[in-house]
Amino acid sequence: MDKPVIVYSTPRCMQCQLTYRALDEHGIPYQAVDLSESEEALAYVTEELGYSSAPVVVVSDCDHWVGFRPDHIDRIATNH
Repeated sequence: MDKPVIVYSTPRCMQCQLTYRALDEHGIPYQAVDLSESEEALAYVTEELGYSSAPVVVVSDCDHWVGFRPDHIDRIATNH
């Protein structure tokens, strides 16, 4: 991975916390972005990517998903 995974999250989000934990366990670097603090990030997630819940995990322009997805985290861990 050339750049870290970006996790767009919200405060008190259990799925977000589970996602962070799984990424940490796999040693996958990530950048957390709080959607409640960034209108630009919120617009990107809702308008450009089309998601309406958190977390939104962006690996690349073509590889992203919403929610706690250990299957996807395992997949990107094998490429890390």
